[in-house]
Amino acid sequence: MAAYRSVGVGRSLSALLTRSYHGTGLTRPPLHKVARSPIPQQTAAMFIRNMFIQTQDTPNPNSLKFLPGHMVLEAGTMDFAGPRDAYCSPLARQLFRIDGVKSVFFGPDFITITKADGQTEWRVIKPDVFATIMDFFTSGLPVVNEADAPRADTASSEDDDEVVAMIKELLDTRIRPTVQEDGGDVLYRGFEDGIVKLKLQGSCTSCPSSIITLKSGIQNMLQFYVPEVEGVEQVKEEDVDVLSS
Repeated sequence: MAAYRSVGVGRSLSALLTRSYHGTGLTRPPLHKVARSPIPQQTAAMFIRNMFIQTQDTPNPNSLKFLPGHMVLEAGTMDFAGPRDAYCSPLARQLFRIDGVKSVFFGPDFITITKADGQTEWRVIKPDVFATIMDFFTSGLPVVNEADAPRADTASSEDDDEVVAMIKELLDTRIRPTVQEDGGDVLYRGFEDGIVKLKLQGSCTSCPSSIITLKSGIQNMLQFYVPEVEGVEQVKEEDVDVLSS
């Protein structure tokens, strides 16, 4: 199995923080020391008929990023935690029919597949995923039926105060693009009593380095730019339902 980065997103955000402070005259806040893996991120590719599908490792050993060479979503991301969530996506429904697939995540130009557990081997799952993606994109069907897709707009609105607007801007412009490079996403779910509530998606959901992602990357950046932020908290799926009700 291809090697993967053990600290992935946390390390990427650390580098992002360094770039953000460069030239500002500001002192970068200290980050937790994170062990760096000597093994670089691995990529693989497979030719299937007229398609060239690449795979890319993520920080989560149970998640793999597939790049079909086609646009997947025109904007944003979509997370399918299980087959029931895939009602609006013909592609996601097909992927869930593959034995061993636990969750599916769509980015602008990639698909992240998370397998059920460590007992299921990628060499068994990957051929079926390749074939499913190839068959789908040659069928001409839409990736998502827009009429059925749920709306999860977390962009700034006129109702947001200055602090919330700045938190959302940092997430959308500085943090989310970096997390998406590792096959996942992070969504804003609220700000209360100094705590920013975030939902991790895709490869980040069950990633061993998710705590590093939250504390050594996202929290440090938000606290540096927004003094009102006292901490960052991960929101689970059941908590999201409560917040949205």
